[in-house]
Amino acid sequence: MADECFRHPRLAAVYDPLDPDRGDLDPYLRMTEEFGARQVLDIGCGTGVFALRLAARGIRVVGVDPAGASLDVARGKPGGERVRWIHGDATALPPLSADLATMTGNAAQEITGPEDWHAFLRGARAALRPGGRLVFETRIPARRAWEEWNREATYAVTDVPGTGAVEYWVELLDVSGPLVTFRQVYRFVADGQVLTSESTLRFRERREVETELVTRGFVVEDVREAPDRPGREFVFVARRPETAH
Repeated sequence: MADECFRHPRLAAVYDPLDPDRGDLDPYLRMTEEFGARQVLDIGCGTGVFALRLAARGIRVVGVDPAGASLDVARGKPGGERVRWIHGDATALPPLSADLATMTGNAAQEITGPEDWHAFLRGARAALRPGGRLVFETRIPARRAWEEWNREATYAVTDVPGTGAVEYWVELLDVSGPLVTFRQVYRFVADGQVLTSESTLRFRERREVETELVTRGFVVEDVREAPDRPGREFVFVARRPETAH
């Protein structure tokens, strides 16, 4: 199930204004060109920012997400009709033959359970054509990103058109091995409503991810750094082999 920040209609509506700088998507756009992808599956597409950028370039895009409210925002954007939106996840997709499957924005860390992770990898592989690639990012555990997840480091106020000022901050709740749980807090100044969204992320080591990709039938082509966050994230490039594997 998607977190509240994605499935609550009021929070989905302010998701983009509260995170307007999506320079993190630029490397994925470049990889789409690098791999010559003409059909892309955007897993965990959210409010559709990346999917719509691809569609504007003439690429056929399927966007899948478990949060209906986020998909409603995506559908309502200019160009939304160019994308095939699917309410669900990578484990139950219609037949596809994508050149590239992407999971941006650390969405891979939202999949915390081992069985759910294996099901995601199987579903992503099945959605790719032979030779197609899966690309996703995940934070490097040793960097301990959660140490910056507190009100002092994250507090901000954003004026959202049509909504007014929205206060936002993050509170760290628990760190248990590879699992990190935190709460996002949103306060709508105009009416005083406070909404929260709790999330748990799994911080996977590089070797763990590589092993599971190979086990699920992928070839690991590359492990890159996110250009805008050097030393903070792994970006995995895995390929479905041309022949049975």
